[in-house]
Amino acid sequence: MVIPPDPAVLYPDIAAHGSLSAALRAAAGGRLDSIPMTGPELGLLRGAKVGCTLMHRRSLRVSARHHERRWSIWGSDSFASMALIDGTTDDLAEVAEAARAWHDGAELSEIRRAAPFVHLTGRFEVPDLDPARLTQSEWQHLRTEASELEYPWRPAYQALVEAAHAEPALRGLYPLTSHGVLSFSTTTRPGLSLVGPRLVTDDVDRYSLAMTVAGEDLAQFATAPEAVAAAVHLLPDGLASVALGG
Repeated sequence: MVIPPDPAVLYPDIAAHGSLSAALRAAAGGRLDSIPMTGPELGLLRGAKVGCTLMHRRSLRVSARHHERRWSIWGSDSFASMALIDGTTDDLAEVAEAARAWHDGAELSEIRRAAPFVHLTGRFEVPDLDPARLTQSEWQHLRTEASELEYPWRPAYQALVEAAHAEPALRGLYPLTSHGVLSFSTTTRPGLSLVGPRLVTDDVDRYSLAMTVAGEDLAQFATAPEAVAAAVHLLPDGLASVALGG
């Protein structure tokens, strides 16, 4: 096990300011001075939270890496804590730019323009918590995520996500994935209500259906559209529109 260096050694400039929050204010040249910021009681050199003027956003989390001099950000919604933006950089001034834009309520795309290291997860903001819009946002996230994966099975998984999204009966359900398994819910996060079979990417040109995440395969298919068509046939009749999960 590699023991990380003391944060004061890896981040001597942060240590000189006494906290990551104070260092961010300094890097911003006064643009963060009036913005509420907090840090953990332990690890002031490694973490900070930057408040936001929008009620539907949580504070932006800024974290320092343990083994290399880099900082990561995480910006999520306040309802289900789902990531809207993230990103990693070795430039603290860039972090300060992202923090200021997040605090001010800038559009997600504007935050990325202000700080190009920012990565958009594909989700969009739904301040009124409309379940249909939350469902669309999650589908957009899954499609974005599938296109960016760096694994050999990415093309197969992406084909499954795209085939499922193209099917109206599945596109109307709230999607979620774990380890290549695509599931569906009749409610949004945080209170999910799973329904129907799970679609599994077993390998390139090999898909299967299962009724539970760890369940036995019901059938195997050579293409994503075939697997999706079979999943639709196993959906219960009379499904209502997606509801807000509580």
